[in-house]
Amino acid sequence: MGKLPFEVERKLVVKSKAYTGPKFSKAPEQRSIEEHLRHGVINLDKPRGPTSHEVVAWVKQILNLDKAGHAGTLDPRVSGVLPVALGEATKIIRALLLAGKEYVCVMRLHEEVDRKKILETCKEFVCEIFQRPPMKSAVKRELRTRRVYYLDVLEIQGRDVLFKVGCEAGTYIRKLCHDIGEVLGCGAHMFELRRIKSGSFTEQNAVLLHDVIDAYRFWKENGKEELLRSVVLPVEKAVEHLPKIFARDSAVDAVCHGADLALPGVSKIDAEINANDLVAIFALKEELVAIGEAKMDTKTMLIENSGIAVKTKRVVMKPGTYPKGWKTKSSLPG
Repeated sequence: MGKLPFEVERKLVVKSKAYTGPKFSKAPEQRSIEEHLRHGVINLDKPRGPTSHEVVAWVKQILNLDKAGHAGTLDPRVSGVLPVALGEATKIIRALLLAGKEYVCVMRLHEEVDRKKILETCKEFVCEIFQRPPMKSAVKRELRTRRVYYLDVLEIQGRDVLFKVGCEAGTYIRKLCHDIGEVLGCGAHMFELRRIKSGSFTEQNAVLLHDVIDAYRFWKENGKEELLRSVVLPVEKAVEHLPKIFARDSAVDAVCHGADLALPGVSKIDAEINANDLVAIFALKEELVAIGEAKMDTKTMLIENSGIAVKTKRVVMKPGTYPKGWKTKSSLPG
């Protein structure tokens, strides 16, 4: 069975040893339940029927929150993994949107086809494919390319083909089925679809809307937080698919104010970063600070001592969480 590109064993390398002060900020698991909700994500198992927007509206109402958003729309007829970001965590939705997806699909052929031909044809689609979004889509119908990382046929019964597919975000499985049918020469359509993976979120630990309701009520009525903390995950879980760069305490507040992360502020680096990769900037207490674009690869970051390591794109952490470790013109002598 195939894997999505980010599903590799990640290793950190140390550029410069650094320690974090105990008097400020806190690790994600030490946040109060109110902070946890404002910086949380839910790995929701969306049912068939409602739209993704309706499901998010229900989550906001259940948890009494002002902001929530989903990553990767699922059609009303499609079920499965729908990551829902809460409060400040909505700032990382774009990073989640770019994460690879995995689906299980039943494709119905319009005529019976030889098994060997089906298997050979499906293998031809494990590559970069051209797609034009279908008529009923929320994006402009322009021809574009998307990568199919693997397409494993699990079962064939008559005209029904059950397969698992791992693909780049924005791949239309409905269109994929149609195109496979065209190559087979018999025609085909998507009969049933379920998303089983979105980034680091999988169906194995997804929760239902009823679980969210029960966990919130249990906290409100009994003061017990454990169930709610298991249903709502820390925002850091949502960026596990990204390579990480850890900033020294003295550099964190500058990044929180929108500054780029310079090399003197870097402590640890993912061993497999390439220039222009989307990366997650973390504090040494394992807290997500921001999302940014790497301006150097790992090797260059380790060799060089000056320059911009990461261009900050989206700040998650509130300024002032860490002490100011940078100087403005007004604070300089003279």
